[in-house]
Amino acid sequence: MKKVGFFKSIHFKFVLIYILLILIAMQIIGVYFVRKLEEQLLSNFSSSLNERVDLLAYNLEQEMILDRDENTPTLEEEVRAILFDFFSDDITEVSVIDSKSRVIGTSDVNNQSIIGRRTTDILVKQALVVGSRSDKVLIDPQLGHRMKVLMVPIKQDSQVLGVIHLEASMENVYDQMKQINNIFVSGTGIALVITALLGIFLAQTITRPMSDMRKQALEMAKGNFSRKVKVYGYDEIGQLALTFNNLTKKLQEAQATTEGERRKLTSVLAHMTDGVIATDRKGRIILVNDPACDMLNVSRETVLAESILTVLGIQEDYTLEKIINEIESLVLDFSTNQKPYILRVNFSVIQKETGLINGLIAVLYDITEQEKIESERREFVANVSHELRTPLTTMRSYLEALADGAWQDEEIAPKFLEVTQTETERMIRLVNDLLSLSKLDSTDYRLTKEWIHFPKFFNRIIDRFELTKNQNVTFIRNIEDDRLLIEMDEDKITQVLDNIISNALKYSPEGGVIQFNLVKKDGMIEVSVSDQGVGIPKDNIHHIFERFYRVDKARSRKLGGTGLGLAIAKEMILSHGGNIWAKSEEGMGTTIYFTLPMENELEDDWE
Repeated sequence: MKKVGFFKSIHFKFVLIYILLILIAMQIIGVYFVRKLEEQLLSNFSSSLNERVDLLAYNLEQEMILDRDENTPTLEEEVRAILFDFFSDDITEVSVIDSKSRVIGTSDVNNQSIIGRRTTDILVKQALVVGSRSDKVLIDPQLGHRMKVLMVPIKQDSQVLGVIHLEASMENVYDQMKQINNIFVSGTGIALVITALLGIFLAQTITRPMSDMRKQALEMAKGNFSRKVKVYGYDEIGQLALTFNNLTKKLQEAQATTEGERRKLTSVLAHMTDGVIATDRKGRIILVNDPACDMLNVSRETVLAESILTVLGIQEDYTLEKIINEIESLVLDFSTNQKPYILRVNFSVIQKETGLINGLIAVLYDITEQEKIESERREFVANVSHELRTPLTTMRSYLEALADGAWQDEEIAPKFLEVTQTETERMIRLVNDLLSLSKLDSTDYRLTKEWIHFPKFFNRIIDRFELTKNQNVTFIRNIEDDRLLIEMDEDKITQVLDNIISNALKYSPEGGVIQFNLVKKDGMIEVSVSDQGVGIPKDNIHHIFERFYRVDKARSRKLGGTGLGLAIAKEMILSHGGNIWAKSEEGMGTTIYFTLPMENELEDDWE
């Protein structure tokens, strides 16, 4: 985190605010105080001046009304004596003018020449005429001093005897104001310095805990919750420090809980077989687990921060708004010519209590096998329906013909009944085969095994077919007459051999040969039955063990096949721990092989 500059710090702001507050307060107080002091000094100056002038006017009045003779000093001499006694530092000049506007005296020793002259001063004439006191403040053009000019009439009763013209300097008053202002400025400076020092101290009492809390916050951001904020007192700042320490403890506990939950979630996501993708509110991927990367064949680094629509390859068909508001599940087909691959994606919206969409969760399932099973189920149902519908349709046609009167025809009726019986038996075989498959598919299917001498068992099965065959086919046996012991379910293996040998007889031509082989290989016995029939095309050889699969459907149905014999044989052999397969060439015949495990250590005990 960037360090806070001094001029941007709270410390500086506190000191500056205190200084400004004191400065503003001192300025307000100073302006008010100086103005009031100036008014008071000027008022005192005017009052003092007026009192002295009034005394002077009284003395001059007494002299002007006095009767004089030759032995008495003249009025001018008396006035001069009074004015000399009246002189002071503030008063620059005092002149006395009689009622005829003639100057009869002045205190200015350098200006005695004006005595006896008439004055033209308008203020003097106004005072003589009106008989009222007046004053005025003027600026001395030579010295620039402020001067107070007084016009005081000398009266006896209502008669104006003369006027006193007085000029007094006001600089002493303003000099005092200047000294007071200087004292006030000095006091303000001292107050500001003291305030600054107090502000610094006070700011430190606030900023020091705050700086400590800032350091604590930085440590918490790094994951260090062991540090504590120092408590300097129990005021509001101290309470804040205590609260901050308590918050640190709570955050440490919350982080521990969150970390635990995160580890659990990470463990769950890592061990989930389903893929999980989480996005932000803009659809950008923020979390993806390994199964999802494997399912989509991408790396975590390349998909993080990418759009989920792009990663799933649905950006051209769907928008994020449509996925959030309308789509709950999608099936994505990533199949190739070599391998089927289908994924189901279930979407779940991450929504806050306020209703704001905060993201999206997508869960990916590999449903390739489910789709394959579902496809096989649909195909199986279709095949069963077709296989049952064919004989039922035939039976209905013949029965309808019999019902319409064909039963009375002695030649046609037996044939129709024979066909109906044949189709009925065919349906019974089909239902029995379906029941056998159903039992083999059930989870609680159990084999009834016992130890069987397989060569004798195999020869007995072949003997039965050799006695009952009604076509010119030769049987050749290559069976090792060892004491081969096989633990097996005799009925199930009998059914397997019946299905294989029956197919060999069905597809063998007249005068053909069926060869039976039994050998030992790698702890297993290998049984094979070969015919010289039409054979199976190379592209079809891998499908003959599928349910209802026929290479030549028309011929198979004509021969009474259900398409389930080899499928049943495969399930039974696999349940015994063996394997079954076929080899064939078109026009050269077909060989069916199967193996069964044997127990060598029990062969010597066989009798």
